[in-house]
Amino acid sequence: MNLTLTSILKKILPLKGFRYAWARWDEHTGGVIEVKLAARQGALARCSGCRRPRPGYDHGTAKEERRWQFIGIWNIAIFFLYRPRRVECPRCGIVAEQLPWARGKLRLCEAFRVFLAQWARLLSWQDVACRFQVTWADVYGSVKWVVRYGLRHRDRRGITALGVDEVCVGKGKFWSVVYQIDAGARRLLWIGKDRKAATLHVFFNRLGAPLCAQVRFICSDLWKAYLGVIAQRLPEALHILDRFHIRQNLSQAIDQIRRAEVGALARAGLAPCLKKLRWALLKHRRNWTKKERGRMRDLLCTSLRSVRGFLLVESFEHFWTYTSPTWAGKFLDGWCRRVLRSRLDPLKKVARTLRQHRRLLLNYFEAKKQFSNSIVEGLNNKLKTTLKRSYGFRSDLARKVALYHALAKLPEPQLTHSFF
Repeated sequence: MNLTLTSILKKILPLKGFRYAWARWDEHTGGVIEVKLAARQGALARCSGCRRPRPGYDHGTAKEERRWQFIGIWNIAIFFLYRPRRVECPRCGIVAEQLPWARGKLRLCEAFRVFLAQWARLLSWQDVACRFQVTWADVYGSVKWVVRYGLRHRDRRGITALGVDEVCVGKGKFWSVVYQIDAGARRLLWIGKDRKAATLHVFFNRLGAPLCAQVRFICSDLWKAYLGVIAQRLPEALHILDRFHIRQNLSQAIDQIRRAEVGALARAGLAPCLKKLRWALLKHRRNWTKKERGRMRDLLCTSLRSVRGFLLVESFEHFWTYTSPTWAGKFLDGWCRRVLRSRLDPLKKVARTLRQHRRLLLNYFEAKKQFSNSIVEGLNNKLKTTLKRSYGFRSDLARKVALYHALAKLPEPQLTHSFF
């Protein structure tokens, strides 16, 4: 069997009602391959509006021949040449025919647009534009088209676990993000501006009541707006608080105690024994360096407020080792009582918060430790990496398109041949 470019194209991209007439090398346009397309004899053109077969109106003139760029080979661009017909449709009037390889007035074939979008997950959009001899706007338009197709055709059935968080995308500018965190199906579901209660209500309205009823677990931090909306919209779901932010609140309390004590020691003219121990007090014992271990060994036998706070925070880590919600609850109650008697005000504030959200903390054990915001934090790292790669984008829409494209695992338009 003799292989020609037209026979390969016929195999990987069959066009119903059309044929590949010939292919030639064109030196006049900088060394590209031109492929002539022609309508099959007897095949009716389809209306671009209603997509039904309609009689032809005319075939245009020679000057109206259009060019569409296809996927190149060996760094040689390929262009399709065709003179579109007009059709006379009783519903849509006189319009241009529908073309199976491209839409509207775009100069890129649909297969090429999917190809560019797939490469845009691996490289920066500017690199993709340079490598495949197109413009940045072509790459952006291709990714945007694939994302819109994916959002319309994605399957949202079977969502049982959600993760809600906010990410900072600029100075004082936050977005709310919602992830699906089911085992084997972890993806970005939605992005909303701001981190207000109304923002999260928009997501649940779009998700719909039937799908909301299927959600069994949801993870979030202690942001008050999220807590209220989740309690209202998902009353039957197990709401699991973020372990990372609880540890962050405890660390901030220790840091406040240390700063106050360092100032008190300086005013009293005593030795600065806490100097350069900030990070040692915020670490676990097992992460201390040799030097930190030696200095902390001398301080653990003292009654410094910072040391007492460190020991209380470190003892709280035992809470996460329980498997029974009952015993975990007893430990939490006892730890809170100890802290409230400690006269360490920053830690007492955290203890009151934990006591207030006791039920939500114990939901972590009710869910058999299967879900936590550690999954969400991992997805947030990927999201931040994507935003860094998107540095210089001038609109929020472009950033959202990049995030959906990288993290939402959206379906793509189906082609006869897969390029990846």
